Parts: sequence; C-alpha cells; structure tokens
Amino acid sequence: MALSGPADPVRGLPSGSPAPGCGGGEPTLTRTKGHDVAKARKNSLYTELSGELSALMRTGWADTERHDLTPDPQAEHAARRRAALSARFPGERLVIPSGNLKTRSNDTPYPFRPYSGYVHMTGDTVRDGALVLEPRPAGGHDAYCYQLPRDERNSDEFWIGYTAELWMGRRRSLAESERVLGLPCRDVRTAAADLAAGPGVPTRVVRGIDPALEAAVTTDEERDDELEEALSDLRLVKDDWEIGEMRRAVDSTVRGFTDVVAELSRAVATSERWIEGTFFRRARLEGNDVGYGSICAAGEHATIMHWTDNDGPVRPGELLLLDAGVETRTLYTADVTRTLPVSGTFTPVQRQVYDAVYEAQEAGMATVKPGAAYRDFHEAAQRHLAVRLVEWGFIEGPADRAYALGLQRRFTMAGTGHMLGLDVHDCAQARHEEYVDGVLAPGMVLTVEPGLYFQPDDLTVPEEWRGIGVRIEDDLLVTESGHENLSAALPRSADEVEAWLAQHMG
Repeated sequence: MALSGPADPVRGLPSGSPAPGCGGGEPTLTRTKGHDVAKARKNSLYTELSGELSALMRTGWADTERHDLTPDPQAEHAARRRAALSARFPGERLVIPSGNLKTRSNDTPYPFRPYSGYVHMTGDTVRDGALVLEPRPAGGHDAYCYQLPRDERNSDEFWIGYTAELWMGRRRSLAESERVLGLPCRDVRTAAADLAAGPGVPTRVVRGIDPALEAAVTTDEERDDELEEALSDLRLVKDDWEIGEMRRAVDSTVRGFTDVVAELSRAVATSERWIEGTFFRRARLEGNDVGYGSICAAGEHATIMHWTDNDGPVRPGELLLLDAGVETRTLYTADVTRTLPVSGTFTPVQRQVYDAVYEAQEAGMATVKPGAAYRDFHEAAQRHLAVRLVEWGFIEGPADRAYALGLQRRFTMAGTGHMLGLDVHDCAQARHEEYVDGVLAPGMVLTVEPGLYFQPDDLTVPEEWRGIGVRIEDDLLVTESGHENLSAALPRSADEVEAWLAQHMG
C-alpha cells in the first residue's frame, strides 16, 4: 500500500500505482494518444489492462459526495491564527505546504505526518496540501487551500493511478474540504504552475517541506526563515481549543502509563519492546500515534537520553525510565516521564537519586507563572542538582561556582524543559526573544523534566551509582495565577510511585 512509479512532472508526486501488500504489484498508468493505458511494473502479475476491464471499472458507482459536513471545531480558531499571520506580512504572498509522503524503502512510504505550521493555520492534516495567503491590494490576505481532490470515476486513475482511492482510502472532495475548513480549496495538481504564474508580489515559502512548491516560487532564504519563525511564534500561546487538545493528549498518556504498570511483569518476561507496544496500543486507540519515539529505557539504558531501540531486558531490582506521549487525532502531543522501580520499591541509592530529581522538579515547577523568565524553571532545577552533586562529592564546590561553570551538566546533560504542543519540541523555530529569552504567559504549555544520569562506565562515581538514570517530567499549563500540572494524575514522589505500583502491577 505504498506509492510507486515515476514522478509527476508538475507536483513531483509519484504517478504510478499503489503497491498492495500482496498480489505482486499492479500496473501503472501512462498516456497514449490521449487515453489512460496500463504499463506493467517490473515483476507485476498484471501486464495488460483490457478495454473491457477499464470500461467495467468506470461504471456503476454511486454518488458519495457528502453534504452533511459542518465546519471543524478548530476552523474559527485557525481563521484567527491566519489573521495574526497576515498582519505580520502585509503585501506578501505566503506559501505553507503540508508536505508529501517520504520513502521508507523501495515503494513503501513512512506514515505521513503534516508540517505543524500548516496544521496550526488550517486545522487540516492531509498530505500534498498547501495554504496560500494572497495579499489583497486594499490590505490583508485572501486565504485558500490546495488539496488533492477525489479521483474521477471516468478515469482508471481512481483504482490504479497515483492517487488511487481504492488503494489508499477515500479523500474529501474540494467542496467537502471547503465546508470543513472554512476555506476556498483548489486542485493541488495545478499549484506549482499557479504559483509560478501568479502576480509579481514578494513571496515567502516554508522551505524543506514540498520541493515542487518551493521550486515554483522565487524567494529569499533569510526571508523564508522569518516566515517559519512567525509560525513558531504564533504557537507559543495556546488558545482554548488547543488547551483542550493538550488535556486530551495528557489524559490518554496517563492511561497509557497505567497500562504499562499493569503489564510490567510481562515486560520482565520479555523486553522493553513489551512496554513500547503496550503504550503504543493506547496511543493508537485514543489518538493518532505516539507523539515521538517512546523511550522505554530499563537498567543502564535509562542513562541514554534518547534511547528508542527499546530492545533490552527489564530486570527486577533495576529502574525503568518511561518517556512517552500520546498524539491526539488533531496532532497535539503530551510528553511525560516517570522512572519506576521494576520490583515495586526503590533501593536506597535509587531513592536517593530519585528524591534529588523530585526536589529539583519541585523547585523548577514553583517558578512557573505569568511574567517569570522562561529560563527560571531550568535554573532553579539545575541549581538544586548542582547542590546535591557537590554534597555527594561528584563535582567540586562550592555549588554556586559549580553551577556557574556548568559542572553539573556531566550528570544532568540536557536542559530542563521545552515548549509543547503540535510538536514535542514545539515552537522550535521561534525567535529567541520570544522563547528562551522571553517570559511566560497564560496559555503557554511547557515541560519541566530534570534528570540525573550516571553512566555505567563513569569512574568518577561509586560503582553502585553507575547505570542509574532518573528523569521526572510533567506538562504544565501557565495560568493567570500560576500554573496547572496537566499530568498531575500520575504520582511523582517516591512514596507515591511505590504505592501506585503496588496498586496496579500485575
């Protein structure tokens, strides 16, 4: 069920047939004297398309156009976001693609996930789409969306062409998309030509998303970067609809963590893969996917910041660091971490490390409030960990000096959090003065996730500390009066974690 065949000359899209999971492949379409004809793929079981079969396939189909569709709940919010973007770039044409399928291997694509800036500005999640904001002479912009329309049944393309709805599933018609998105919609197969022939106005495009659209317009890379910055800036403060989606993502994630605890004994009998699969089941049941590769790190793997192989053993007496998040069907993701004793109780050294990280997280979370510097939570947590590391004799004090020199980073490694939303590291291209050098405001959602990681080969710490990794991460919403911990339903303190495990472990 992957796209194959030669590239379409206008869009750069595959123009061959979808390859099924069985059956040896199907014919691709070519044009001969104005007619669709079949051209067999190498090793295809079908090498010819008879006129009789073509005629049979083109007839006898019901009209399935939907007239009962209503605007998406996000449509009015997306319209306000577009208005804010429009105000930043008066008199300029803006092109924001959704992206195309990318090949995993041969004719098999990766699962498609659209560019977050496109999703935020439209509420749409289709591939091969694009939002265009066309400047009006009197000011402001006209917005319209390019989409891949439904396949016509009077052509063989709908069942063996590169769009091939019978292989890939039904799409919305352009009229249906207009009702759902509240935007005029056009055929994306004309997009590159339309943009190339468009009015001679300054144009910006988000680069690296759709090569065909990028090639169709003449732009300046630095100015294009400013468009991507603006799209990130506008996601820093979530609206009410987005906050609701963040709650859904976190609530599903809490249930996924509880699923994992209930199946820890099976993980002990198998591997980290059981944990990964258990959480993934919840993500697919209640959402679109996981928001990022789940980190299911047992034993010394917990010291690897982004361990996603998840193929190691889960042993009693060791710790399991689970960092995972459910992505909703609207593509907003949670990002939560808990570190759990596989046997149900922490050893004395494990608890000592865990308590230090918990106290650091408490210190960081206490700073999260409107008007606080974004960096405050990071600095508060890191300073606390520096104090503990000096007390343990792992770095040279005094603690203020150690922190000023960043010595604690040997064991803390990463920053203490990040913005969260449509991307797990949301708003990544936002301007420094708006993000890392900015101040917190109501509606922002961020993680607070201090950690300590003692590598298994680190000779500067006692042997019993080596291979211990602890991280605690929660998702915080900045409110008018302070913050709300969206993931508070999961226990955090060592005592609470042990009680939770005793209640739910199978």
